[in-house]
Amino acid sequence: MATATIRPRLAPRRAEQKLTWGNPVVYFVALVVIALMLAPVVYIILGGFRTNAQITTDPAGFPAPWNIGNYFTVLFGSVFWQQVLNSTIAAVATTLGAVVLGVMASYVIARYPFRGRGILYSLFAAGLMFPITVAITPLYIVIKNLGLMNSLVGVILPQIAFALPVTIIILVPFLRAIPKELEEAAFIDGCSRIGFFWRMVVPLATPGVITTGILAFIGSWNGYILPLFILNDASTFTLPLGVQAFASQYAVDTAKVLAFTSLSMIPALVFFSLFERRIVGGLTGAVKG
Repeated sequence: MATATIRPRLAPRRAEQKLTWGNPVVYFVALVVIALMLAPVVYIILGGFRTNAQITTDPAGFPAPWNIGNYFTVLFGSVFWQQVLNSTIAAVATTLGAVVLGVMASYVIARYPFRGRGILYSLFAAGLMFPITVAITPLYIVIKNLGLMNSLVGVILPQIAFALPVTIIILVPFLRAIPKELEEAAFIDGCSRIGFFWRMVVPLATPGVITTGILAFIGSWNGYILPLFILNDASTFTLPLGVQAFASQYAVDTAKVLAFTSLSMIPALVFFSLFERRIVGGLTGAVKG
């Protein structure tokens, strides 16, 4: 009887041990992929601590000695911080616009039956396959006719429009998963539709809202094509466009260009690393919903 009771207890432990260890080949491939992705980032950051002579003599070497003057030159200049401010304004405005409009549109599509609802949802889904590069010429003409050239508003409005498909595709499953009994109980208690939306729907969809907000922020922060066509004044340049302008201005000073590029990457890398779990959790909830 003792052996009969011991074997069932040992079997789950052996199964757990088998599940915790994977194929070594998979780990090796993952390490290789991670190394290939991090190598350019590390090269750019270390390159900012080198001099042009060091880069010319040994392009793949380490700084010897370390030179922090390139970073100080960029950090204590007004150009970098002006571009950081422009990128922050554009990213925050794009995030707020995409999230607010996306939540409202997703609520209508998810909770209200009406004719053409499926077509409307499919239209937003098709927007995922419509890159901004295809629409850049019509956008340029429209923004120019509206008088929004060389302004952040001319960049923010199209970015909100192109962020809406992802926002709606992620949020609709969240809002559909809210039980109808909860909505009926709120109406019985005297809650209006708008009150139910702000008091119940938005808090319950918080993981999806955070995920879409992060994706919209990063997409706006890294946007390059649209600002390149819309912004011609250096005082309105966003950070990705500023990197290109800085590289053209200091083409012979490779070390300073690498320092400027590495500093421009840090905000997006830090922001994404801090909210990575939020993104995965929100996408997981959208798939389950």
